[in-house]
Order: sequence, then structure tokens, then C-alpha cells
Amino acid sequence: MNFVEELRWRGMLHDIMPGTEELLNKGMTSGYIGFDPTADSLHVGSLAQIMTMIHFQRAGHKPFALIGGATGMVGDPSGKSAERNLLSEDVLQKNLAGIKAQLEKFLDFDGGANSAEMVNNFDWFKDFTFLDFIREVGKHITVNYMMAKDSVKKRLEGETGMSFTEFTYQLVQGYDFYYLWKHKDCKLQMGGSDQWGNIVTGTELVRRKGGGEAFALTTQLIKKSDGSKFGKTEGGNIWLDPEKTSPYKFYQFWLNTSDEDAKTYIRIFTLFDEETIKGLEAEQDAAPHLRVLQKALAKDITIRVHGEAEYEKAIKSSEFLFGNTGIEFLNELNEAEVIGLFEGVPNFKIALADLQAGINATDLLAASTAVFASKGEAKKMIQGGGVAINKVKIESPEAIYNHEFLIGDKFLVAQKGRKNYFLIIVK
Repeated sequence: MNFVEELRWRGMLHDIMPGTEELLNKGMTSGYIGFDPTADSLHVGSLAQIMTMIHFQRAGHKPFALIGGATGMVGDPSGKSAERNLLSEDVLQKNLAGIKAQLEKFLDFDGGANSAEMVNNFDWFKDFTFLDFIREVGKHITVNYMMAKDSVKKRLEGETGMSFTEFTYQLVQGYDFYYLWKHKDCKLQMGGSDQWGNIVTGTELVRRKGGGEAFALTTQLIKKSDGSKFGKTEGGNIWLDPEKTSPYKFYQFWLNTSDEDAKTYIRIFTLFDEETIKGLEAEQDAAPHLRVLQKALAKDITIRVHGEAEYEKAIKSSEFLFGNTGIEFLNELNEAEVIGLFEGVPNFKIALADLQAGINATDLLAASTAVFASKGEAKKMIQGGGVAINKVKIESPEAIYNHEFLIGDKFLVAQKGRKNYFLIIVK
């Protein structure tokens, strides 16, 4: 497998330094990508770089995942309009542990010569004094060189300017590359296209300080066809951590991809070969309403991130909400998963004591909760047969409900019509 050609046909390649492809074709090469430790989980925005490392390793090369324990204390100005908050060492350590656990799902850390390795730049910066840094690193890169970078120019032209802390970021990242080149024989740095300036500063430092040669490769930044930011929803980031984004919501994020974006994403985020993808595209073109691409994309990524069991649960969750699975399914979910499943659905809280005494359907839905605006409206729709509790039609406005109807000892699910759900949480 040719790594660069793999990125090309998948539409992932953006910039590549001359000589890089020739280097990779000679044999196993060590390369790295840096990951930002500003949270204890990666999100789908990180997946493009993870996929780059997967392809790199599958092509027989050795990937290093650099976690920016030191640079997380500084902040990268690339693509940002304001300086970000600096993190304490305790928070960073928690974040590093979470990211490491996630990367181990994707990369082979026990695969022989080209096993993946994880490194933390805090390890080589923690005892590096400021005076030593400016003498050993700063003297090799001119201010003119640093200011010519787009990431710096854009911030200097903006209203907020740039702090000295952020200005030095490219030197710090450049030294990462130099350190890995010297101590790990790492000859290639990869990243998103917004990192090109920082990466080539590293290759320049290797040349000027070490008298060596290093290379650079960047991938396309992922954007949605409508111009909005990839990986964001109204609820915020889509995380890889199931505690932050439920597997059901994660699955739905990919399933709801537009047809145009699905054709792009299936190349970038899956390991399907070109022939398989073209076959799926032909099926999609023949019957767009079946959403073949979206289903294949969502299934593949959900299984690789969360596992087969969580994928099956996500499918059942979808079927439940669209009326094809009985209420018993909710007993398979824990409390957080139930609440996650009904995210965005109106919910109401009532006291357990009120339910234990027994409450009629009309009062439950129009007094204890606001499923209906009035008791009259509730009675009318119940009598018309259009209201259900726990997917069972309410036969009478006076039907009594108590704690024995609870799902998981905590929930009641009300429906108006077929698709209007309401979650009643009993405390």
C-alpha cells in the first residue's frame, strides 16, 4: 500500500514537501501527528488525523502520536481569533489519559517494528529552562521567518493581537519535531493544512540546528458542503467519549449526513477500498432514499469507535423512536443512555410519592406535567385514541398510573400521535 496514493484517492492530501513521497517509498519511515489535550476526549474533528495515522501504519510506517502536554499550556494560534485558556498540570494529566485510551482503539501499539508509540512533549520540556530554550532554539529561527507565517499574520492584523506566549508556539512545536527527529529518527510530521507553517518551522529547525533533513505532509481540513463547521451540532461537539456523546447520538450524527457530504466522508473516515466505495455510491445514486452511503458510513465508524454492541443498541434506539421496537428495549439501557436517547425531547419531572398514590392519565399529562396545555385537550385526544404511555394506548382519561408502570424504576414515556415523544422522569 502506497501511503501518499491512498491519501490522494481518498481526497485527503493537501500539501506535501518535495522529497516526502520518495522517502516513504524507500522503506519504513517514522512520522508523527500532534493532538491537542484541551479535553479528556477527542472529538470527530480529530478523526481525520487519526485516519491519517491508521493509513500510515497500514502502509508499513511507524506512527508517533504526540500529545501536547507542554504545548497545551501555551496554545496554538493557528485558525483561532483569540487566545485560549491555559490548562493546569492536573487537568492536562487527566486529559492525556483519556486521549491515550481512545487512540489505542485505532492504532496498533504492539505490532512489531512499526508499532505505534505515544509521546508527551511535557517530558522533554519540563526541565528545559527559558534561557536554555532561547539560546538553543530561538537563535536558529528569525523573527522575520516567524512573522511571515499566515497564522501569525492573521492574528496580528486582528483586533485582539497575539501574546508573546502564542507567538512562541511555532518554536515550541518546531522543537518537538527536532527532538523526535534526533531521538526517535522521526523524519515526517503530518497534520491538518492549518498546521503547515508550524510543521515547516520544525523542518527548518532540523536543518539549521541538526544539519539534517525532515519532511512535511498535510491533509485537507474537513468542511461541510453547506459551509458550516464539521463536527459541530446545535448541542456542541460530537465526542468520541460515550459519556459526552452517546453512541446513539454519535450514530445519528453520521446517519444524518447530507448525500454530498457522505460521498466525501466515506472516503475519509472509513477503511473501505475504492471499489467498495464506488459500489456503494452506485447504489446511492440508484436509490437515494435508501441512504446506503450514510448507513454504511455510520455503521463503520460507530463500530470502530464504540464497538458492535453499542452499534446494535444505536440501531435499536432508532427503531424504538420510529415505532418498530417495544418499550422493553429501554430496560436494556442505563439511566444516562435513556436520557441521551430522548435528548431534545420535552421532559418533565414528577415526585415518586405522587405516582405511588396513583394518578389518572388526564392529571398526569395536563397537571403533573405539561404534555397537554389543558385537561380538556388531554381528555379529547385520549378519547380519540391518540395518546399512549409506554407505547400502550391510553383507553380512558381516568386510567390510573402508578409506580408499577415505571421503566427502569425511573421513567414513563408519553406519546401524542406516533412521533411526538415526552419523557417523564420520576424522582
